[in-house]
Amino acid sequence: MAESLPLEMLTYILSFLPLSDQKEASLVSRAWYSAAQNALRESLGLRGISCISLTNLDGSPTSHQVLQSVAYHLGPHLQSLCLGGGSPTEASFVTLILGCRALRVLDLSGCNSLFTSGTLLSQPETAQGVRQALSGLRELNLAGLRDLADLSFNQLSSCAPSLERLSLAYCHLTFELGPALISIGLRDSSPSQFSFRNLLRFVKERAGRLHALDLSGTGLPPEALQALGQVAGLQLQELNLHSCQDLSTEAVATLCRQQPGLTSLDLSGCSELTDGALLAVSRGLQNLRRLSLGKLQRLTDAGCTALGGLRKLQSLNMAECCLVSGRELAQALGSVRGAPLRLESLSLAFCSSLKDASVFSVIPALGPSLRVLDLSSCVTLTNGTVQAICTYLTHLSVLRLAWCKELCDWGLLGLGEPSEEHAQRPQPCPELEHQVSGPKDPSPEPQGPSLLTLRALQELDLTACSKLTDASLAKVLQFPQLRQLSLSLLPALTDMGLVAVARSCPSLERLALSHCSCLSDKGWAQAASSWPRLQHLNLSSCSQLTEQTLDTIAQACKQLRVLDVAMCSGINMAAVRRLQAQLPQVTCVQSRFVGGADLTLTL
Repeated sequence: MAESLPLEMLTYILSFLPLSDQKEASLVSRAWYSAAQNALRESLGLRGISCISLTNLDGSPTSHQVLQSVAYHLGPHLQSLCLGGGSPTEASFVTLILGCRALRVLDLSGCNSLFTSGTLLSQPETAQGVRQALSGLRELNLAGLRDLADLSFNQLSSCAPSLERLSLAYCHLTFELGPALISIGLRDSSPSQFSFRNLLRFVKERAGRLHALDLSGTGLPPEALQALGQVAGLQLQELNLHSCQDLSTEAVATLCRQQPGLTSLDLSGCSELTDGALLAVSRGLQNLRRLSLGKLQRLTDAGCTALGGLRKLQSLNMAECCLVSGRELAQALGSVRGAPLRLESLSLAFCSSLKDASVFSVIPALGPSLRVLDLSSCVTLTNGTVQAICTYLTHLSVLRLAWCKELCDWGLLGLGEPSEEHAQRPQPCPELEHQVSGPKDPSPEPQGPSLLTLRALQELDLTACSKLTDASLAKVLQFPQLRQLSLSLLPALTDMGLVAVARSCPSLERLALSHCSCLSDKGWAQAASSWPRLQHLNLSSCSQLTEQTLDTIAQACKQLRVLDVAMCSGINMAAVRRLQAQLPQVTCVQSRFVGGADLTLTL
């Protein structure tokens, strides 16, 4: 019926779809392809593309032509541009920027080729043109630039007078403390080093406008943090200090007094910090909404009591805080003066001291606002935790339970624990077998809600939950909106489970099945057609798979971008090359033992 519609009508209908679905529709037929192309052109003409990311750029003529085309066709509409990790030439970069006069966000992270010579924007006439183009730039990302120096930073930043957000994460900063912290002039800027003195001068000049700063991994010492925090007129809202390992509790306390308006603070990996730092944060940063305390090995339950003072907190990351057992966390997150915190995201991943009893207290306190919960590698948690999650956190969109090895089918299905007699039988036991293959006897009554209650899930990670089998996975993994799923390291996952998951989770874009040694070509022959949107697929160490699976994937998964078949002994290089001939956009990873060594190839 649709084939008989006029092209104009097809175009009009497809114009209401998002771009990803327009691309899917273009695969139906030649008529639909033409209509989708027309719809795309019209949507670009009407709305313009406002955000673009260009990867794998180099200094070749082809890359230069790409940048010229982007500048000409898309430049006037672009508000966000990412060149992260590329190696464009200075000339290509300038050409691109001169065509993008509406930019608000520019990401040059890892683009070392632009800064190696130190001459970027050194010509006055070029700098003047770029300054006009970047007059409205609000955010600049210069993370990971090993060759960034005072001169090149000053030349670029001077072309962006409206900057509000700056990332210098993992750039090499040099520190001369004491009297050397006195502001320097531009004439003293170093052509070979990026100094904290120069950065401090920049912050002082932009204090009234700069709101967000990322100095993660720069080795920022306490004295430098103090000098930064006391800049007159500076009112930071976001500050990232991830992995600044020399920072002290006293320095953080001083910062909280200097910058009380902070709404986002990342102190992850600042290994010298103690409970006192969290107490200072609680007392001084009443407007804090996002707090990251990952890898603070000296943080204890006593420090967690201070979290109750952060009444506006929405996101909390305490991953790898190995001394936190959760005993005080429930009280802090629960009702204080009758108003519980409205957390949207909580990570307690790798908190090895976390026990079921503590989690049972924490979960009811989290409430319906929580969307993201990460309990990965909390290895002692059991089915009771899953039951509590399914009871109280039904609005979750992201749930990560990787390496929670005590979880089993009973927990996911919402059933009671098996009797001792059942526990001694070979798995899967009769009751769970019934759940998958159909009843012969009445089904056992669930003792609690199953994973099916989490209808809003878009990401689920069950990596290495090795007691799970097809019996539960086929029954509860029924999420039409699920985008990302990891079932890696599940030795009992078979073709039956794979096919059931494929039919019930058709929207998957990322799927990890590494080390699932029971999966075969037969299972993939039935499952692949259910996953047309798949973009990232990990099948490493699936030892039964052969080139037949690659042929099946090539036919069914046209959107695939990344495929990992490392250590798949039945898949040879010829099969990988054949798949890439059919899907040239795919990056394949394959590894083999060659002469006793593990050789990994990225094609």
